[in-house]
Amino acid sequence: MTVQFIPDGFHTVTPYLTVQGANQLLEFVKTAFDAEEVLCMKQPDGMIGRAAVRIGDSLVELAEAKADWAPMPGAIHLYVSDTDAVYQRALQAGATSLQAPQDMYYGERGAAVKDPVGNHWYIATHTENLSPEELAKREAALLKQQ
Repeated sequence: MTVQFIPDGFHTVTPYLTVQGANQLLEFVKTAFDAEEVLCMKQPDGMIGRAAVRIGDSLVELAEAKADWAPMPGAIHLYVSDTDAVYQRALQAGATSLQAPQDMYYGERGAAVKDPVGNHWYIATHTENLSPEELAKREAALLKQQ
């Protein structure tokens, strides 16, 4: 059997969140985003050394920050079927609103939250297929309004 250089279920790029409060983040993503825990390796002190969750068709890894791995908040763009419902679920799970759901000129309904340990999640539903010309036209109109 040949060993693949990318493990099964992973993609070439996988977000990795190093945070203070990895256990809290793990519970948050499971509640807010229906994340499925794929892997969770705990240290003897109960802290997460490495965990992986599946959100939709993607994996996100996370770990507790330590002396040689400082906390580093991240930002993740998350496509969902219902921006408004996921936004509300994230708030109920302990997130803080950064942007309430709204229709965006580039063909998405988007919202943004900050999770309890400081990461930003941009929650979006693709709502329109736009040509490059239509996108440029909408962007120009928006810039004129500003």
